[in-house]
Amino acid sequence: MIKHNFKKLIIWQESLELVIETYKTTKNFPSEEKFGLSNQLNRCSVSIPSNIAEGTSKSSEKHFKNYLETSLGSVFEWETQITITQRVGYIDQDKFTELENRINKIQNMIYKFMISL
Repeated sequence: MIKHNFKKLIIWQESLELVIETYKTTKNFPSEEKFGLSNQLNRCSVSIPSNIAEGTSKSSEKHFKNYLETSLGSVFEWETQITITQRVGYIDQDKFTELENRINKIQNMIYKFMISL
């Protein structure tokens, strides 16, 4: 198996930037969302690069793919939650579009990387 340095992977870098943007965004949510949507968005955003990083340590490409699939699942979870966030009015349409474009890029990158393994 070819070991990957997760810090050099563009998907990890992009995912990490999404985590930072997610935390900045949820910081402005109402206080009653601290343990609700805000917490869930932050947690699943952290899950994306974390699973990519953990997968690089696995002994086979098959195991690495499993972690990428988990990461991809978190991407779709995050996308659903950001859609809810926009629909309840916590973010405006422009911010939603910006974040949706970022997450779609990450989805495609993870998917293509999985195929390449």
